[in-house]
Amino acid sequence: MKDRTDKKRICLSITAHVDAGKTTLAEALLYEAGELKKRGCVDHRDSSLDYEDFERARGITAFSKQAVFSYGNTDFSLIDTPGHTDLFAETKRGLKVPDAAVLVVSGSEGVQADTGTIWELLERQKIPTWIFVSKMDLVASDKEKILRELKEKLSDGVTDFTLSEERIGEAAAELDEACLEEYLGTGSVTDHTLKRAISARSVFPCFFGSGLKLDGIRPFLEGLDRWTEAPVRTETFSALCYKISRDARGQRMTQVKITGGSLSVRETVRYRGANGNLKEEKVTGIRIYSGARYDMTDRVEAGQVCCLLGLTETAAGCLLGEETTLREESTEAVRRFSLRTEGKQDPVVLLTQLRQLSEELPELQPDADRKGISVCLSGKIQAEMLRALLLERFGVKAWLEEGRLIYKETVTKRVEGIRHFEPLRHYAEVHLILEPGEAGSGVVLESVCPEDALDRNWQNLILDALRGVTLPGVLTGAELTDVRIRLASGRAHPKHTEGGDFREATRRALRHGLMQAECVLLEPLYRFAITLPAEQLGRAISDLRSMHAELETPEQEGETARLTGTVPAGELADYPETLLSYTHGLGKITVHPAGYRPCHNAQEVLAATDYQAERDTEWPADSVFCSHGAGTVVPWREVKDYMHLPSVLEEQTRRQQSEIAVHRVQRIEDRELEAIMLREFGPVKRPQITQRREAADASAGKEKQQGKHTLVVDGYNFIFAESELKRLARESLSAAREYLMDRLSNYCAFTGQEMVLVFDGFRTAGNPGSRDLHTNIHVVYTPEGESADAYIERLASQIGKNDRVSVVTADTMIRISAMRSGVLRISPEEFGRELAEAEKQLSAVLARSNDQAHQTRGEDAIVYRKEERTE
Repeated sequence: MKDRTDKKRICLSITAHVDAGKTTLAEALLYEAGELKKRGCVDHRDSSLDYEDFERARGITAFSKQAVFSYGNTDFSLIDTPGHTDLFAETKRGLKVPDAAVLVVSGSEGVQADTGTIWELLERQKIPTWIFVSKMDLVASDKEKILRELKEKLSDGVTDFTLSEERIGEAAAELDEACLEEYLGTGSVTDHTLKRAISARSVFPCFFGSGLKLDGIRPFLEGLDRWTEAPVRTETFSALCYKISRDARGQRMTQVKITGGSLSVRETVRYRGANGNLKEEKVTGIRIYSGARYDMTDRVEAGQVCCLLGLTETAAGCLLGEETTLREESTEAVRRFSLRTEGKQDPVVLLTQLRQLSEELPELQPDADRKGISVCLSGKIQAEMLRALLLERFGVKAWLEEGRLIYKETVTKRVEGIRHFEPLRHYAEVHLILEPGEAGSGVVLESVCPEDALDRNWQNLILDALRGVTLPGVLTGAELTDVRIRLASGRAHPKHTEGGDFREATRRALRHGLMQAECVLLEPLYRFAITLPAEQLGRAISDLRSMHAELETPEQEGETARLTGTVPAGELADYPETLLSYTHGLGKITVHPAGYRPCHNAQEVLAATDYQAERDTEWPADSVFCSHGAGTVVPWREVKDYMHLPSVLEEQTRRQQSEIAVHRVQRIEDRELEAIMLREFGPVKRPQITQRREAADASAGKEKQQGKHTLVVDGYNFIFAESELKRLARESLSAAREYLMDRLSNYCAFTGQEMVLVFDGFRTAGNPGSRDLHTNIHVVYTPEGESADAYIERLASQIGKNDRVSVVTADTMIRISAMRSGVLRISPEEFGRELAEAEKQLSAVLARSNDQAHQTRGEDAIVYRKEERTE
């Protein structure tokens, strides 16, 4: 393909509620840009993007499709996403990669409930959004009315970009601070500033037209070319996989957006597969699709969307290149259905075929048990699509039986799970900390275990044992979610430990923790929106309250009412049919999965479940200890009496109690600590504002604050323990140092703590060392021949036992020295979390302050403009 490196590259996703005219608009854009010689039509079943048999038969978009076109100075990669609510999971996948999104709204129908749901998703992912109001050729379309509705229901930032440039600039000045400053200074807003406002989601350009009649298409393309902004991209290769698909010959294709650098055919890429294992595979081919057609290319650059061949274990959300973590996909389906087939089908073969389909549709989650094979589905459309795909690809005729609700489980308090596995000539012990996570976070895994206690390879093996598998709870065996699992401690035997020992120990440690925890059964929720005649509103509210729904304030416009809220998915059942019945066909309901909450009838569900956690042989909770040369099973309730390592939670409790008790013991005097700091760094001239504040406090009779906390930070140790700083250090170590000093300076200013930051100059020839003051922190560069470790050990020994001094390091020798001196020790991970939390709180304080300032400035500016016009 022709290389256009001089052009701007923009990935553009197009999305809408069902029947808004989205695919028609996509066809119009491709036709107007010269990519299509003839426009297709959904009604005529010849759309260039909806080319699958199932899509043409139903007249809907079922799969995200890619197309490419150029206009002006921009190369666009267009991703057309489904609009039907049953296929919202596919829509979410298509919205993982865009630099900007086009939200299509029907001019005749206005903002629908589904429009609001898509808007919330775009807002969460902070995607710059453009709005195109379609079907403006219809009589029912009213431009001023729809613009008011967009501002009321979506955002005040929605701006009519069909106006003159002067009016657009004036409107943008009321929405964005940078636009306001430029407008007040020059009387206009430049394209550069307007681009920034759109990228920051302060301004949402809105265009009007008709895709069917090509009205408004050219101005819309000109606007996209002129005001879209390409993000900053790195030179190092990276890519995000948003979808897995297969071509007509069954070849597996990884659909990605290149987010940094470039990639050529035959190059090797690394990534973590769906099971969490690190993979390195060679790319055997690169395709750039435009509808059903594609071009082969030898190389792709940052900003392009393409299909990679040759990768076998990629999954939606997988990051290729430097970042090798896996972004977990959330499940949209709330019901599991039993799958039945016509004739005799080998269940093993059928399950393999379903798992192949689940690579493209992760929400299917095929599973097999003694009752047969089952899948998760979101609705009737997805059920029809599954049957069509099974028949088309594998020749299997299938149908689905009544579905059952998908429950989940979580924990409500912090517990420690312990598992010892020691049959003859095997050994492993694992301690996991389980604690509640944020709603919707799934299962979050991390290690806080020091490497000097357990080797990193063993730690990775333990975490891998929990990745890529469904972790069952202990109430009903339902999937565990919204829980944070930390590897806190572990032990291996230098001779007898094997990989399988830790895998076995990890599973049992998890179960041991869950058996002790206060577990809660969660039920799926639907977020609903109902429109119906106003006189039927009371009936709808009564029905929904009986379903344990949480209702929001009803809205009424004329003779039509709108009701929104959340309801347990199991309660909704056949209510859409009931709604149609009592509203005589005038009522309409739309629903979307809305996560999980504690089950309203948990006891009833548990009573109907025959699951017994202690009899689950796949996930046992008991431990195995070696006794008299043979393995002995110890029940989970008695494990604490036999474990080899101390309980981490109990140790933390004892440490906290000990630290509290230390306050009652005579410690080093504050003046002695100040003398040591003075001897090391000399007198520090305090800012005048601090002196005035202390003088004011003294005159008011306030006592001077005693016992200010001092932190001693091993600079390079912290830089290479913190992921963001580590990435920056790879490019520029000096930049990483400056960035760390700025962050710590803000931290000290916010928390009121003293800090000594030590950098190692041991191997720098001729380095005399230095001690400087960076804003409000002491920065030490050790001289040639003295390591940072030695300096910190010496400083710790001088300070002595003092619980107002802490050392931040992962270095074993420094931690031992600090322990010997009685100074508190903090790991880089622990301090990193504390630093992040302080920065979060500081940002919130600054945001509130800025909001107040912006509001005042905006009011002053409006008055100023009014006075200017009056003159």
